[in-house]
Amino acid sequence: MDRLDRYVPLAVILIATFATLAALDAAESVLAPIVLGIVTGIVLSPLSDLWERWGLRPALGAALSLVLTVSVIGMVVMLMQPIAARLVQQAPKVLADMQETIDRLSGMLRGFQDATEVVAEAILTEGGEAKSETATAGLPTVTDAIMLAPAIVAQATIFAGVLFFFLLTRHEVYGTLARLVAVEVDSIQMVARLRRAERHVSRYFLTVSLINAVLGMATAVALGLMGLPDSVLWGVTAGLSNFIVYLGPLVLSIGLLAAGIAAFDGAMAMAPAAAFIILNFLESQFITPAFVGRQMEVNPLVVFCALVFGMWLWGAIGGLVALPIAIWVRVLHDSRVLSTASLPPEAVEAARDEGH
Repeated sequence: MDRLDRYVPLAVILIATFATLAALDAAESVLAPIVLGIVTGIVLSPLSDLWERWGLRPALGAALSLVLTVSVIGMVVMLMQPIAARLVQQAPKVLADMQETIDRLSGMLRGFQDATEVVAEAILTEGGEAKSETATAGLPTVTDAIMLAPAIVAQATIFAGVLFFFLLTRHEVYGTLARLVAVEVDSIQMVARLRRAERHVSRYFLTVSLINAVLGMATAVALGLMGLPDSVLWGVTAGLSNFIVYLGPLVLSIGLLAAGIAAFDGAMAMAPAAAFIILNFLESQFITPAFVGRQMEVNPLVVFCALVFGMWLWGAIGGLVALPIAIWVRVLHDSRVLSTASLPPEAVEAARDEGH
Protein backbone atom coordinates (compact mmCIF):
# COMPACT_ATOMS: atom_id res chain seq x y z
CA MET A 1 0.00 0.00 0.00
CA ASP A 2 2.88 2.37 0.80
CA ARG A 3 4.42 1.72 -2.60
CA LEU A 4 1.11 2.49 -4.27
CA ASP A 5 0.84 5.74 -2.33
CA ARG A 6 4.25 6.78 -3.63
CA TYR A 7 3.15 6.28 -7.24
CA VAL A 8 -0.11 8.22 -6.89
CA PRO A 9 1.51 11.72 -7.06
CA LEU A 10 3.56 10.66 -10.11
CA ALA A 11 0.45 9.34 -11.82
CA VAL A 12 -1.38 12.59 -11.09
CA ILE A 13 1.50 14.61 -12.54
CA LEU A 14 1.58 12.48 -15.70
CA ILE A 15 -2.18 12.73 -16.17
CA ALA A 16 -2.07 16.51 -15.64
CA THR A 17 0.82 16.82 -18.15
CA PHE A 18 -0.99 14.84 -20.85
CA ALA A 19 -4.21 16.74 -20.18
CA THR A 20 -2.37 20.06 -20.51
CA LEU A 21 -0.73 19.01 -23.78
CA ALA A 22 -4.08 17.84 -25.14
CA ALA A 23 -5.67 21.16 -24.16
CA LEU A 24 -2.84 23.15 -25.77
CA ASP A 25 -3.17 21.13 -28.95
CA ALA A 26 -6.97 21.41 -29.04
CA ALA A 27 -6.85 25.17 -28.49
CA GLU A 28 -4.08 25.81 -31.05
CA SER A 29 -6.21 28.12 -33.19
CA VAL A 30 -6.70 30.44 -30.19
CA LEU A 31 -3.61 29.98 -28.01
CA ALA A 32 -1.01 30.03 -30.80
CA PRO A 33 -1.84 33.58 -32.01
CA ILE A 34 -2.16 34.72 -28.38
CA VAL A 35 1.34 33.49 -27.50
CA LEU A 36 2.73 34.86 -30.77
CA GLY A 37 1.21 38.24 -29.99
CA ILE A 38 2.74 38.30 -26.49
CA VAL A 39 6.18 37.24 -27.76
CA THR A 40 6.00 39.87 -30.50
CA GLY A 41 5.08 42.46 -27.88
CA ILE A 42 8.11 41.48 -25.80
CA VAL A 43 10.34 41.80 -28.85
CA LEU A 44 8.87 45.24 -29.59
CA SER A 45 9.35 46.47 -26.02
CA PRO A 46 12.30 48.76 -26.92
CA LEU A 47 10.02 50.46 -29.45
CA SER A 48 7.38 50.91 -26.77
CA ASP A 49 10.00 52.42 -24.45
CA LEU A 50 10.96 54.79 -27.27
CA TRP A 51 7.37 55.97 -27.68
CA GLU A 52 7.19 56.56 -23.91
CA ARG A 53 10.39 58.63 -23.95
CA TRP A 54 8.95 60.70 -26.77
CA GLY A 55 5.88 61.39 -24.65
CA LEU A 56 3.35 59.57 -26.83
CA ARG A 57 0.18 58.31 -25.20
CA PRO A 58 0.23 54.52 -24.57
CA ALA A 59 -2.66 53.89 -26.95
CA LEU A 60 -0.98 55.83 -29.77
CA GLY A 61 2.35 54.10 -29.19
CA ALA A 62 0.71 50.65 -29.20
CA ALA A 63 -1.18 51.51 -32.39
CA LEU A 64 2.01 52.68 -34.13
CA SER A 65 3.84 49.48 -33.14
CA LEU A 66 0.91 47.39 -34.40
CA VAL A 67 0.81 49.23 -37.74
CA LEU A 68 4.55 48.76 -38.22
CA THR A 69 4.30 45.05 -37.38
CA VAL A 70 1.40 44.45 -39.76
CA SER A 71 3.22 46.39 -42.50
CA VAL A 72 6.36 44.27 -42.13
CA ILE A 73 4.34 41.04 -42.19
CA GLY A 74 2.52 42.22 -45.32
CA MET A 75 5.81 43.04 -47.06
CA VAL A 76 7.20 39.61 -46.19
CA VAL A 77 4.11 37.87 -47.61
CA MET A 78 4.36 39.90 -50.81
CA LEU A 79 8.04 39.02 -51.19
CA MET A 80 7.43 35.31 -50.63
CA GLN A 81 4.59 34.98 -53.14
CA PRO A 82 6.75 35.12 -56.32
CA ILE A 83 9.04 32.35 -55.06
CA ALA A 84 6.12 30.05 -54.28
CA ALA A 85 4.54 30.75 -57.69
CA ARG A 86 7.80 30.10 -59.53
CA LEU A 87 8.40 26.83 -57.69
CA VAL A 88 4.92 25.66 -58.67
CA GLN A 89 5.57 26.55 -62.32
CA GLN A 90 8.95 24.81 -62.33
CA ALA A 91 7.75 21.65 -60.57
CA PRO A 92 7.33 19.62 -63.83
CA LYS A 93 10.92 20.40 -64.89
CA VAL A 94 12.20 19.53 -61.43
CA LEU A 95 10.43 16.17 -61.58
CA ALA A 96 11.75 15.51 -65.08
CA ASP A 97 15.31 16.29 -63.96
CA MET A 98 14.83 14.06 -60.94
CA GLN A 99 13.80 11.30 -63.37
CA GLU A 100 17.11 11.64 -65.20
CA THR A 101 18.99 11.56 -61.90
CA ILE A 102 17.19 8.43 -60.80
CA ASP A 103 17.89 6.77 -64.16
CA ARG A 104 21.61 7.50 -63.77
CA LEU A 105 21.69 6.18 -60.23
CA SER A 106 19.85 3.03 -61.23
CA GLY A 107 22.44 2.42 -63.93
CA MET A 108 25.38 2.98 -61.58
CA LEU A 109 24.01 1.04 -58.60
CA ARG A 110 22.85 -2.25 -60.06
CA GLY A 111 22.84 -3.87 -56.67
CA PHE A 112 20.12 -1.47 -55.49
CA GLN A 113 17.81 -1.98 -58.46
CA ASP A 114 14.74 -2.78 -56.38
CA ALA A 115 15.13 0.28 -54.17
CA THR A 116 15.54 2.65 -57.09
CA GLU A 117 12.47 1.21 -58.81
CA VAL A 118 10.39 1.99 -55.73
CA VAL A 119 11.64 5.59 -55.75
CA ALA A 120 11.09 5.89 -59.52
CA GLU A 121 7.53 4.62 -59.28
CA ALA A 122 6.73 7.38 -56.81
CA ILE A 123 7.86 10.02 -59.29
CA LEU A 124 7.36 8.61 -62.79
CA THR A 125 4.37 7.44 -64.78
CA GLU A 126 4.17 3.98 -66.32
CA GLY A 127 5.49 5.34 -69.62
CA GLY A 128 8.48 6.95 -67.96
CA GLU A 129 7.22 10.54 -68.29
CA ALA A 130 7.06 12.93 -65.39
CA LYS A 131 3.72 13.43 -63.73
CA SER A 132 3.05 17.08 -64.35
CA GLU A 133 -0.17 16.81 -62.41
CA THR A 134 1.79 15.73 -59.33
CA ALA A 135 3.03 19.27 -58.95
CA THR A 136 -0.45 20.54 -58.45
CA ALA A 137 -2.18 17.55 -56.88
CA GLY A 138 -1.37 18.59 -53.36
CA LEU A 139 -1.70 22.33 -53.89
CA PRO A 140 -4.62 24.17 -52.29
CA THR A 141 -7.40 25.15 -54.65
CA VAL A 142 -9.37 28.39 -54.68
CA THR A 143 -12.11 26.61 -52.75
CA ASP A 144 -9.59 25.51 -50.12
CA ALA A 145 -8.36 29.08 -49.80
CA ILE A 146 -11.93 30.38 -49.38
CA MET A 147 -12.61 27.78 -46.69
CA LEU A 148 -9.40 28.67 -44.83
CA ALA A 149 -9.88 32.44 -45.08
CA PRO A 150 -12.20 32.84 -42.04
CA ALA A 151 -9.83 30.88 -39.79
CA ILE A 152 -6.81 32.88 -40.99
CA VAL A 153 -8.65 36.18 -40.50
CA ALA A 154 -9.74 35.12 -37.01
CA GLN A 155 -6.21 34.16 -35.98
CA ALA A 156 -4.80 37.38 -37.46
CA THR A 157 -7.40 39.37 -35.52
CA ILE A 158 -6.51 37.55 -32.28
CA PHE A 159 -2.81 38.20 -32.89
CA ALA A 160 -3.36 41.90 -33.60
CA GLY A 161 -5.65 42.36 -30.61
CA VAL A 162 -3.31 40.60 -28.17
CA LEU A 163 -0.30 42.53 -29.49
CA PHE A 164 -2.06 45.89 -29.19
CA PHE A 165 -3.41 45.34 -25.68
CA PHE A 166 -0.17 43.80 -24.43
CA LEU A 167 1.80 46.82 -25.64
CA LEU A 168 -0.86 49.10 -24.15
CA THR A 169 -0.87 47.48 -20.71
CA ARG A 170 2.44 45.62 -20.43
CA HIS A 171 3.37 47.41 -17.17
CA GLU A 172 0.11 46.26 -15.60
CA VAL A 173 0.61 42.76 -17.02
CA TYR A 174 4.07 42.53 -15.47
CA GLY A 175 2.79 43.86 -12.16
CA THR A 176 -0.03 41.31 -12.04
CA LEU A 177 2.28 38.47 -13.07
CA ALA A 178 4.83 39.52 -10.44
CA ARG A 179 2.20 39.43 -7.69
CA LEU A 180 1.09 35.98 -8.81
CA VAL A 181 4.50 34.29 -9.07
CA ALA A 182 6.65 36.18 -6.56
CA VAL A 183 7.39 33.86 -3.64
CA GLU A 184 11.02 34.21 -2.56
CA VAL A 185 11.32 37.86 -3.66
CA ASP A 186 8.97 40.82 -3.49
CA SER A 187 6.82 41.78 -6.44
CA ILE A 188 8.93 44.82 -7.41
CA GLN A 189 12.04 42.64 -7.66
CA MET A 190 10.04 40.19 -9.78
CA VAL A 191 9.01 43.04 -12.10
CA ALA A 192 12.71 43.88 -12.46
CA ARG A 193 13.39 40.28 -13.48
CA LEU A 194 10.57 40.38 -15.99
CA ARG A 195 11.92 43.58 -17.48
CA ARG A 196 15.41 42.08 -17.69
CA ALA A 197 14.05 38.99 -19.44
CA GLU A 198 12.18 41.28 -21.82
CA ARG A 199 15.39 43.17 -22.65
CA HIS A 200 17.33 39.97 -23.28
CA VAL A 201 14.68 38.62 -25.65
CA SER A 202 14.55 41.95 -27.52
CA ARG A 203 18.34 42.17 -27.71
CA TYR A 204 18.58 38.60 -28.93
CA PHE A 205 15.94 39.14 -31.60
CA LEU A 206 17.57 42.37 -32.80
CA THR A 207 21.02 40.75 -32.96
CA VAL A 208 19.74 37.67 -34.76
CA SER A 209 17.71 39.85 -37.14
CA LEU A 210 20.84 41.75 -38.16
CA ILE A 211 22.79 38.50 -38.60
CA ASN A 212 19.99 36.97 -40.66
CA ALA A 213 19.83 40.09 -42.82
CA VAL A 214 23.55 39.73 -43.57
CA LEU A 215 23.05 36.02 -44.28
CA GLY A 216 20.21 36.86 -46.65
CA MET A 217 22.30 39.42 -48.52
CA ALA A 218 25.25 37.03 -48.79
CA THR A 219 22.95 34.29 -50.07
CA ALA A 220 21.41 36.65 -52.64
CA VAL A 221 24.85 37.69 -53.89
CA ALA A 222 26.06 34.09 -54.14
CA LEU A 223 22.95 32.91 -55.97
CA GLY A 224 23.03 35.97 -58.22
CA LEU A 225 26.61 35.20 -59.26
CA MET A 226 25.48 31.68 -60.16
CA GLY A 227 22.66 33.03 -62.29
CA LEU A 228 19.79 31.56 -60.27
CA PRO A 229 16.50 33.36 -61.04
CA ASP A 230 14.98 35.45 -58.23
CA SER A 231 18.21 35.42 -56.25
CA VAL A 232 17.15 38.49 -54.23
CA LEU A 233 13.90 36.84 -53.19
CA TRP A 234 15.78 33.67 -52.28
CA GLY A 235 18.07 35.80 -50.14
CA VAL A 236 15.07 37.28 -48.32
CA THR A 237 13.74 33.76 -47.79
CA ALA A 238 17.12 32.64 -46.45
CA GLY A 239 17.13 35.41 -43.86
CA LEU A 240 13.57 34.68 -42.77
CA SER A 241 13.95 30.90 -42.61
CA ASN A 242 16.97 31.25 -40.34
CA PHE A 243 14.72 32.49 -37.52
CA ILE A 244 13.54 28.88 -37.17
CA VAL A 245 16.90 27.39 -36.25
CA TYR A 246 17.92 24.00 -37.67
CA LEU A 247 14.66 23.22 -39.46
CA GLY A 248 14.31 26.52 -41.35
CA PRO A 249 17.69 26.24 -43.11
CA LEU A 250 17.03 22.55 -43.80
CA VAL A 251 13.74 23.32 -45.57
CA LEU A 252 15.35 26.16 -47.53
CA SER A 253 18.21 23.90 -48.61
CA ILE A 254 15.68 21.47 -50.05
CA GLY A 255 13.94 24.34 -51.82
CA LEU A 256 17.23 25.59 -53.27
CA LEU A 257 18.03 22.06 -54.42
CA ALA A 258 14.73 21.98 -56.33
CA ALA A 259 15.37 25.45 -57.75
CA GLY A 260 18.90 24.42 -58.79
CA ILE A 261 17.61 21.33 -60.57
CA ALA A 262 15.06 23.49 -62.39
CA ALA A 263 17.58 26.18 -63.41
CA PHE A 264 20.81 24.25 -64.11
CA ASP A 265 22.03 20.97 -65.50
CA GLY A 266 24.62 18.55 -64.18
CA ALA A 267 26.61 19.20 -61.03
CA MET A 268 25.74 22.91 -61.16
CA ALA A 269 22.24 21.99 -60.00
CA MET A 270 23.68 21.32 -56.53
CA ALA A 271 25.51 24.66 -56.31
CA PRO A 272 22.71 26.89 -54.90
CA ALA A 273 21.93 24.52 -52.01
CA ALA A 274 25.64 23.92 -51.37
CA ALA A 275 26.38 27.66 -51.27
CA PHE A 276 23.62 28.30 -48.74
CA ILE A 277 24.68 25.35 -46.58
CA ILE A 278 28.24 26.72 -46.44
CA LEU A 279 27.06 30.25 -45.60
CA ASN A 280 24.66 28.94 -42.95
CA PHE A 281 27.43 26.83 -41.41
CA LEU A 282 29.72 29.87 -41.14
CA GLU A 283 26.91 31.92 -39.62
CA SER A 284 25.83 29.33 -37.05
CA GLN A 285 29.30 28.22 -35.99
CA PHE A 286 31.24 31.49 -35.96
CA ILE A 287 29.21 34.67 -36.49
CA THR A 288 26.20 34.11 -34.21
CA PRO A 289 28.23 32.78 -31.23
CA ALA A 290 30.56 35.77 -31.52
CA PHE A 291 27.79 38.39 -31.51
CA VAL A 292 25.08 36.84 -29.35
CA GLY A 293 27.31 36.45 -26.29
CA ARG A 294 27.14 34.21 -23.27
CA GLN A 295 24.35 36.10 -21.49
CA MET A 296 21.86 35.11 -24.19
CA GLU A 297 23.19 31.63 -24.91
CA VAL A 298 20.92 28.66 -24.34
CA ASN A 299 22.06 25.04 -24.27
CA PRO A 300 21.81 23.68 -27.86
CA LEU A 301 19.94 20.62 -26.58
CA VAL A 302 17.36 22.88 -24.91
CA VAL A 303 17.08 24.93 -28.12
CA PHE A 304 16.54 21.85 -30.27
CA CYS A 305 14.04 20.25 -27.88
CA ALA A 306 12.11 23.52 -27.49
CA LEU A 307 12.01 23.92 -31.26
CA VAL A 308 10.84 20.36 -31.89
CA PHE A 309 8.23 20.59 -29.13
CA GLY A 310 6.97 23.96 -30.38
CA MET A 311 6.62 22.81 -33.99
CA TRP A 312 5.04 19.52 -32.91
CA LEU A 313 2.50 21.41 -30.82
CA TRP A 314 1.72 24.46 -32.95
CA GLY A 315 3.56 24.09 -36.24
CA ALA A 316 5.36 27.12 -37.68
CA ILE A 317 4.09 29.47 -34.95
CA GLY A 318 5.44 27.10 -32.31
CA GLY A 319 8.81 27.11 -34.03
CA LEU A 320 8.89 30.90 -34.05
CA VAL A 321 8.04 31.39 -30.37
CA ALA A 322 10.00 28.42 -28.96
CA LEU A 323 13.43 30.05 -28.72
CA PRO A 324 12.28 33.47 -27.40
CA ILE A 325 10.27 31.71 -24.70
CA ALA A 326 13.28 29.52 -23.79
CA ILE A 327 15.48 32.62 -23.45
CA TRP A 328 12.79 34.44 -21.45
CA VAL A 329 12.44 31.55 -18.99
CA ARG A 330 16.21 31.15 -18.66
CA VAL A 331 16.79 34.83 -17.83
CA LEU A 332 13.74 35.00 -15.55
CA HIS A 333 15.14 32.22 -13.36
CA ASP A 334 18.39 34.12 -12.76
CA SER A 335 18.33 34.69 -9.00
CA ARG A 336 20.57 37.76 -8.90
CA VAL A 337 19.17 40.76 -7.04
CA LEU A 338 18.53 43.60 -9.47
CA SER A 339 18.32 47.34 -9.04
CA THR A 340 14.75 48.63 -9.24
CA ALA A 341 15.70 52.31 -9.55
CA SER A 342 15.32 52.29 -13.35
CA LEU A 343 11.85 50.76 -13.35
CA PRO A 344 9.12 52.97 -14.85
CA PRO A 345 6.75 54.43 -12.25
CA GLU A 346 3.84 52.63 -13.92
CA ALA A 347 5.54 49.27 -13.38
CA VAL A 348 6.25 50.02 -9.70
CA GLU A 349 2.69 51.15 -9.10
CA ALA A 350 1.34 48.03 -10.79
CA ALA A 351 3.52 45.83 -8.58
CA ARG A 352 2.37 47.67 -5.42
CA ASP A 353 -1.25 46.77 -5.78
CA GLU A 354 -3.46 47.48 -2.80
CA GLY A 355 -4.41 43.85 -2.54
CA HIS A 356 -0.80 42.67 -2.34
